Amino acid sequence: MPSTAPSYAETFATLQSIGQEHLLKFFDQLPQERQSDLLSQISALDLATLPRLIDRYVKNPEKFTPPTNLRPVNAYPLDASNPRKPWDRAKYQRVGEELLKAGKVAAFVVAGGQGSRLGYDGPKGCYSCGAVTHRSLFEMFAANLVGAKKRYGRDVPWYIMTSPLNHRATVGFFEDHHFFGLERSNVLFFQQGVMPSLDMKTGKVLLSRPDEVATNPDGHGGAIAALKKSGAIDDMKRRGVEHLSYFQVDNPLVRVLDPVFLGLHAAAPDSSGEMSSKMVAKASPEEKVGVFATVSRGGRDVVDVVEYSDFPPALAKERGPDGSLAYNAGSIAVHIIGVAFLDKLANDPSFELPFHRAEKKVPCVDLANGEVIQPQANNAVKLEKFVFDALPLCQASIVVETSREEFAPIKNATGVDSPESCQQLQTLRATRWLELAGVKVAKKPDGTPDCVLEIRPEHATSPEELKQLALPKAIEAGAKLVL
Repeated sequence: MPSTAPSYAETFATLQSIGQEHLLKFFDQLPQERQSDLLSQISALDLATLPRLIDRYVKNPEKFTPPTNLRPVNAYPLDASNPRKPWDRAKYQRVGEELLKAGKVAAFVVAGGQGSRLGYDGPKGCYSCGAVTHRSLFEMFAANLVGAKKRYGRDVPWYIMTSPLNHRATVGFFEDHHFFGLERSNVLFFQQGVMPSLDMKTGKVLLSRPDEVATNPDGHGGAIAALKKSGAIDDMKRRGVEHLSYFQVDNPLVRVLDPVFLGLHAAAPDSSGEMSSKMVAKASPEEKVGVFATVSRGGRDVVDVVEYSDFPPALAKERGPDGSLAYNAGSIAVHIIGVAFLDKLANDPSFELPFHRAEKKVPCVDLANGEVIQPQANNAVKLEKFVFDALPLCQASIVVETSREEFAPIKNATGVDSPESCQQLQTLRATRWLELAGVKVAKKPDGTPDCVLEIRPEHATSPEELKQLALPKAIEAGAKLVL
């Protein structure tokens, strides 16, 4: 068969037309195999859009201006009896459970990142997080699905979005661990797209090596296109899946399948069933989480997320009559997304989520001598899309408050949002659930648990499920216990 790889002449002409021909500067010095790989990598990039993106995000970046008509979002409160917005928790739990029993729900994790910030050389999902078992993040999520099959009698398909950085290692990790007890046919991997990393001053695409373009994953907002391109959406439709439970790979305490949240998404009167979100009440005005807010656009009110760095400081500190933060709806990157909504967006030629600009340090080739530079300051612009930018496209989107017990991300090696803080939160959550079930837990003089506890998600993902287990009458001081 004739080669489908683009020729050097064609590639050079295309690059020259957009001022990026430097990507082939070292072409003649490369082995033939690497020449072909470089040409293929360049041809896979969306070169036609580069000039427009460089002009908008590198050469003439606009400072983000928050909407002037922001209002607090009208979320479903954690306490369903709250007079502000009372709702029937038991009713929506039944709706969600029926969806799970009917096989209409799948799980979806975005897992394209590496664990480098944690000092871990590998996919972030492979990182150990269990307070006692030291289970990996992936195993924690898989255990949620194992438990769901026991409770609802149906396998839950799991879609895992990787990136070119970690795809092979991620699939290998699952194979080495026999898919954590899940059926291989129900775990589906696909890769997100990538964007070229751009020189912050010139807009030139960087080379990470003489034979490789510097790229970065295109963000979790790239999931919509990747789900379509990979065939995942078609696979969901074949299986009868109508709702996708979306979460990110760094939060081991996420409730992968929450029937109450599913029920509200699918049946609440103010939900279109297209895309719904979970929130936690912000701990302080300065907490570094995106904020849900209501915005008027095109003559209608929509739900949107404003990044914490862009949120007006005065509004962040504003308080309501009861003294609580007016804008307290912190995003934890947990959503339910309708498969029909995904399909509609993915098949709309005019659909495009905006890019977000981030300045980063990116190792790159010195074009003068071919040596790799390790920058000491930010030298590059990375462009990413965020999935929450699809919220304003919904006909009606709801936000549901959840307990902070569901939010223990592992982002940093130490301090806040670290493995240590996550393990502490695992013990605190287990302690509260056990005490609700009548178990006495040993405490230190300061009132914190004098033990280390971990609840297996296949056994319980809520206090109600934990109460159904055979539990000890007391947890002794110094105990390390898995329930």
